[in-house]
Amino acid sequence: MSDVSITLYTREDCHLCEEALTTIRRVADETGTAVDVEAVDVDTDPDLREEYGDRVPYVVVDGRPAFKYRIDDAALRSLFIEA
Repeated sequence: MSDVSITLYTREDCHLCEEALTTIRRVADETGTAVDVEAVDVDTDPDLREEYGDRVPYVVVDGRPAFKYRIDDAALRSLFIEA
């Protein structure tokens, strides 16, 4: 099984973003899933800032949009099991 690729669109000082990363790592550990998490700060790119605005954290799993603002643990578990 290959790593699950996760892109986490975030920004500095975002408590929900920190929560999202913690949840991703915890659920990955609980399910024994190898994850490759790329955190992308939307404020470093004007196009990303325009696209995402305040809609962070925004989580993309294996190229598909999965979560916005908060991660549902059970839904993430299902995504990991299906991967």
